Amino acid sequence: MPDQKHALTVTSVSKSFGGVHAVRSTNLVVPVGERRALIGPNGAGKTTLFNLIAGELPVDEGKIELFGTDITKKSIQERAKLGLGRTYQISQLFLELTVEENLFLAGGANNKLEFHFLKLWRNYDEERRWARQVADQVGLADHLDQKVSEISHGLQRQLELGMAISMRPSLIMLDEPAAGLSPSERLILTRLIKNLPRQVTLILIEHDMEIVLDLADNITVLHRGAVIAEGTPAEIKSNQEVQNVYLGSSHA
Repeated sequence: MPDQKHALTVTSVSKSFGGVHAVRSTNLVVPVGERRALIGPNGAGKTTLFNLIAGELPVDEGKIELFGTDITKKSIQERAKLGLGRTYQISQLFLELTVEENLFLAGGANNKLEFHFLKLWRNYDEERRWARQVADQVGLADHLDQKVSEISHGLQRQLELGMAISMRPSLIMLDEPAAGLSPSERLILTRLIKNLPRQVTLILIEHDMEIVLDLADNITVLHRGAVIAEGTPAEIKSNQEVQNVYLGSSHA
């Protein structure tokens, strides 16, 4: 039965690579509609945890539930069909296709759109309307016909967000969405993320604490693969252990 209260529940999840414990008995509960940030030093296990949730890595131990459904052993595609979308720390875009084509393919993939050899992609009216609607939502309406390789890094980051939205997810995971952006580009992307509908749950990894404090309802802090603190931005800022291992350092 679908869980109406919790978008994501991670219970005692662990993952090791050889003798290195990347994620250690981690528990995480994210209510529906919440904006949750994961922070911690490099090597804390943040992206590994993302990959476990997304199904790109198998868990060694523990359980992962998405809206009450056990997804621990489900494929990436099955998780996407259940409402999980994500972006990546390193861009995953089709550089030689246009902005519209990227959004079209992202939306069609999750809806099992059947492509017919004799039907031009421009004749998929409903899917193209959705792609243009998403483009407008992420500030790319004026760039639909441009190749992705020709637009700026900031616009590419906006496109990555748009491709996640195109899949109509109920939970979006953003892995360092502001990486490599200028201050002005960060402001634009932050505004776009803040404007996402509240019924869409958001989990993000981000090193820029200004963005984290602006976006997050609650923050989970990881260190050496384990959760060391969790709370509101104010609680995390005043937590001495977090100050010692993360906020007091350069957290580069």
